[in-house]
Amino acid sequence: MARPRILAAFVGLAASFAALAQPAAAQDELQATFDSTFGTQLREPQSFDAVYASSFQQRIAKLADPALGRIGVAAVDLATGEEVMVLGDQLFPMASTSKVAVAATYLEMVEKGKYSLSSEFPLLLPVASAKYSSAKAPVRAGQYLPAADLIELMITRSSNPATDALLAAVGGPAVVNDWIRRKGISNFSINRDIATLVRDDGQYNPATYIDTRDAATPRTMARLLAGIYRGEYLSDQSRQVLLGSMSRTVTGKRRIPAHIPLEARVSHKTGSLNNTSSDIGLIECPDGRVIAVAIYVTGQGTKQAREERIAAIARALYDGFAAKAQQNPTRNWARAPYATGG
Repeated sequence: MARPRILAAFVGLAASFAALAQPAAAQDELQATFDSTFGTQLREPQSFDAVYASSFQQRIAKLADPALGRIGVAAVDLATGEEVMVLGDQLFPMASTSKVAVAATYLEMVEKGKYSLSSEFPLLLPVASAKYSSAKAPVRAGQYLPAADLIELMITRSSNPATDALLAAVGGPAVVNDWIRRKGISNFSINRDIATLVRDDGQYNPATYIDTRDAATPRTMARLLAGIYRGEYLSDQSRQVLLGSMSRTVTGKRRIPAHIPLEARVSHKTGSLNNTSSDIGLIECPDGRVIAVAIYVTGQGTKQAREERIAAIARALYDGFAAKAQQNPTRNWARAPYATGG
């Protein structure tokens, strides 16, 4: 089935990226294009104000409604090392994108022999309780499932009970945070299990308020994906399990994958909470390049509008990095030593 066409409002963005193909283009031109188009600035991470360099960019920004909520973007082309950051160092609600780190923490325990992929744990089903009525929302044990199935459910279908099952198995949020720190990654914190996070959702508006709990920066999440893909954080078998599940994700079809060409491959993990939608993933390009992408969108009026923004940004990233790669047409892009599998 053909992918939906990109909204006409973003036709002008293609013209912006065309300039990137000029040999004299500086690397920061790609950064400037995103900063101005999507109405955010990396250099002042605590400011939500938009600054536009030209009337043309103002027109694009108006069509994209950047004033309706914070947008965070981090992307790196793993072949060239080129990066794009939009509020890349500002904290955003991870929502279910944190599940990648939970799965990775469990998989490391498998590597160390503490557990196996066939170890069984019960789904942890939420029990109704009033918001903020307890530090931890009550849950009850459900069906026991092998860890391999729990990982598949938590990644491909974003199952909260499956996630909390593995989160409890590894020892809770503090253990996941320790795994992240041991990998040399900062600006990441899981503070609650998913049942509590969902029950108490809505306390703050993420479009205007930065909650440091259960939050990470887009730069951090892009780095996490890049390290997993490159085999820096997990064994080959473990990374194949995790990336294989991400390649089979069924949620978020209107997010990163929506406008990416069919010849490319997307492996991703979505996240959704009050007034925020997100998607992090790896885009494997036909020429062998791989792009690690983390996109966090708040506000924008509706979930559909946030998803459309994610889809448009993802396609703009894909096209922009392709234009940069075309500046070296004779270069033979070596494929990464690993594929997502699955």
